[in-house]
Amino acid sequence: MILANVFCLFFFLGTGADPVVSAKSNHCLDAAKACNLNDNCKKLRSSYISICNREISPTERCNRRKCHKALRQFFDRVPSEYTYRMLFCSCQDQACAERRRQTILPRCSYEDKEKPNCLDLRSVCRTDHLCRSRLADFHANCRASYQTVTSCPADNYQACLGSYAGMIGFDMTPNYVDSSPTGIVVSPWCSCRGSGNMEEECEKFLRDFTENPCLRNAIQAFGNGTDVNMSPKGPSFQATQSPRVEKSPSLPDDLSDSTSLGTSVITTCTSVQEQGLKANNSKELSMCFTELTTNIIPGSNKVIKPNSGPSRARPSAAFTAFSLLMLKLAL
Repeated sequence: MILANVFCLFFFLGTGADPVVSAKSNHCLDAAKACNLNDNCKKLRSSYISICNREISPTERCNRRKCHKALRQFFDRVPSEYTYRMLFCSCQDQACAERRRQTILPRCSYEDKEKPNCLDLRSVCRTDHLCRSRLADFHANCRASYQTVTSCPADNYQACLGSYAGMIGFDMTPNYVDSSPTGIVVSPWCSCRGSGNMEEECEKFLRDFTENPCLRNAIQAFGNGTDVNMSPKGPSFQATQSPRVEKSPSLPDDLSDSTSLGTSVITTCTSVQEQGLKANNSKELSMCFTELTTNIIPGSNKVIKPNSGPSRARPSAAFTAFSLLMLKLAL
């Protein structure tokens, strides 16, 4: 036992590794190991690795067409629980980020001797019906939306990640541009040099990849595991006030709850008072109507309506008689 402990201590000291740091997991390596434990994932991953690494000649590094086909089969036929973990794993160091970048064997599937113009590459993609469809899906599901919490359409991270992965294995194949573990930047293998008077359109197209907040947030959220419970969020008054209206048309017994209206509801209710609007089928107006036309007798559960009969006239008559009496005494 003592010998074993000495050996472990020697291992950490000898390698210069901090036990705490060594305990941290390389998520990209873990993802590759998980893939190897699944027969289908292991088979198709081994297939594309073999094809994409097979050199044709000293001048031709690989058969890109076959490599792209093998990659498409992998991402189309293997469940996303394996492919996404390999493609979008979170990294804390450069070695992990480089493994993530190497997932699609970029030397064959991604890089080339020169970078073509992005608009030319897009034109080539559009000549293939499947590539054209995948690119359209990407623009639809990953376009930056500044009206949502996540910057993605309908706050749907999964749709964006699926559209991104769907483009791998085509001429428009995207990938990480470097091995930075923190700054996530992806792009097709292209540039906007030589765009002429189309440079602005080219830059806009390229920014859909390199400066896309929806795509960046989706990748980071998946890697951090924060995308699981992501769902669209509505205004606060819909989440907190609607259940009260559905339960009962009157206010709750606890009077302290009646002061918990949000700013949006107060504004709406004020508008109802000032403009004399009638309640309609909308939840916020029906709630305001209940709030504005309901009174609660202190110390009881009895609810009365302002127009519930002559009960309102009596306090007014008493007040008038009292005022006349005070006037006579003053004279």
